[in-house]
Amino acid sequence: MEQVSVALIGAGDRGLHCYAPYIKENPWKGRLVAVAEMDPLKRDACGDAFGIPREARYEDMNDLLAAPKLADALLICTSDTLHFKPAMQAMKKGYHILLEKPMATTLAECVALERTAREYSRVFILCYVLRYTEFFMTIRGLIDSGAIGEVSSIVHMENIPLIDQVHAFTRGIFSNTSVAGPILVSHCCHDLDLVSWFAGAKCTKVASFGGLTHFCARNAPEGAPARCLDGCPHAGACPYYAPNYYLTQDVGWPTSTICTDMSFEGRMEALRTGPYGRCVYHCDNNVCDNQTVIMEFENGVTASFSLQPFASANARTLKILGTKGEIRANLENNEIEVTDILLGQKKGYRLRPSKYKYGGGDHGIMEYFIDEVAKAGGGGRTCMSSSLESHLIAFAAEESRNHNVVVNMQAFVSSAAAG
Repeated sequence: MEQVSVALIGAGDRGLHCYAPYIKENPWKGRLVAVAEMDPLKRDACGDAFGIPREARYEDMNDLLAAPKLADALLICTSDTLHFKPAMQAMKKGYHILLEKPMATTLAECVALERTAREYSRVFILCYVLRYTEFFMTIRGLIDSGAIGEVSSIVHMENIPLIDQVHAFTRGIFSNTSVAGPILVSHCCHDLDLVSWFAGAKCTKVASFGGLTHFCARNAPEGAPARCLDGCPHAGACPYYAPNYYLTQDVGWPTSTICTDMSFEGRMEALRTGPYGRCVYHCDNNVCDNQTVIMEFENGVTASFSLQPFASANARTLKILGTKGEIRANLENNEIEVTDILLGQKKGYRLRPSKYKYGGGDHGIMEYFIDEVAKAGGGGRTCMSSSLESHLIAFAAEESRNHNVVVNMQAFVSSAAAG
C-alpha cells in the first residue's frame, strides 16, 4: 500500500489526540506533513511529534489552503463554526477530506456542502465515528441478518455524564448556539445518524420537546458569584465547583482542554479569566440540557431519541424492536442481547473493550479513511449525502421544539433546498 500524505487543520483534542495517533501508530500507511493551528503551543506540539518542517506549520488555516496542494488528504478538525469554509476550499484544491462532525452549524451550510460534495470525485467522509465501532456494526449486522425480523421501533438514549454536561455544554465551547449550533447538531447528530441507519429509510415526520431546564440563573444558590473563585459561599458543597474539576493532579481530559499551560498556576489563571471558571448557573449557555426527539420513517419505523445529562455513566443505551424479537444494547458495558420472541430464545454478545476512544471509532474511521484514500476511492461510508439526513432531522427537531409543531420532512427538506 502506498503511503498517504496527510495535512491537519486544527491540532486540538480531536485532531491531535484522536485522529493523528493512527498515523503515528501506522507510519507505513501515512505521514503527517503539514499542520494549521492558531495556538502556537499546540501547533509546535503537533509539529514536533510528527517531524513537520517549520515552513509547513501554519498559524492560519487560510494560508495552508492558499498554498499549493500539500498532501493527498486533509483532516479538518476545527471548531464547529469553522467547518464549512475550509471544507469547500479543500474540495476545490482536490484533497481527500475527513471532516469532524457536524458538517456545519447552519442548515443552509449543510445543504450547500452536500450539494457541492455530490460533484466531488474524491473521498469525503464525516467523522461519524460510532458507525465504525465493532459495537454498532454488530447491531447493524444483526438487523441485516434478520435476527429480529423487520424493524418496528427504536428507542435510543444518549446518557451524558455530569462532567461532560458541565464542561462542554454549560461552561464550554458547545454551550451556546451562536458559536456551536444546537446540541442536537453539535453533539447528537451522530446519534440521529445511528437511528436513521438502523431504521433503514428516510425520515418523514419529526417532533421534539425539551429545553434548558437546570443550568440557568433561576436555579443559582443564593449569593453564588459569577465565578467560582470569587469567594463562592457554596464552594464546599457545590458539585460543580470548578477547582474540583480542573485543579486536581489529573491533567487529562477535560482539564487538558481549558488551557495550554498545565501547571497549577496556568490552570488557576484559566479559571480566573476563562470560561471554565464560571458558575454553572451564571454562564451564557442556551443549549438544551433535556431533549427528546420523536421520528417516523418512510417504511413505518418509529423512533425516539433522548439526551439526558444527569446520568451516572457516559452510556448510549438502545432498544430495537422487530417483528421477530428485540435487540437491547449498552455501550458502556459493550453488551448486546438479542431475544427471539417466536422461539423464546436469548443470545448475548459481550464485545471486548477497545483501547481506543469512542469504542474504537476514532481508530476505525481513520483506518477506513486512509485505506480509501490509498485506493483512490470515492464517496465513503459516511459521505456527505448519507450524513446530511441526520442533520436535517436535527434542524427539523429544533424547528418543532421552538414552534411547537410536527415537522413534515418532505416540506422541510424542499424548503431547505430552495433557500
